[in-house]
Amino acid sequence: MVDTGAIYTMLPEDLLEQLGVERLESDIFELADNSLVEYAIGSATVRIQGRALPVPVVFGHAGNTPLLGATTLEIFRLVADPVNEQLIPAPRIRARFF
Repeated sequence: MVDTGAIYTMLPEDLLEQLGVERLESDIFELADNSLVEYAIGSATVRIQGRALPVPVVFGHAGNTPLLGATTLEIFRLVADPVNEQLIPAPRIRARFF
């Protein structure tokens, strides 16, 4: 599930452990219902549309829905197309570097 309101991608902790993803730190997160929950954070290589890049991931507790968060979308330069339920390339931004 894509959640553009979620900063980080969250995956089940048992999956991340099976993949050998290391817990680097933990932080307190505010959930949609305003509750506060502590989660471990690591870095994992994620593959989307044939590209593989390292992204921060949250170790979700049992029962948490896997989420693809905004940071991962930004790293991959993708945006969610909710009408067609797909990820599409983000519009290019012109930048000047001095």
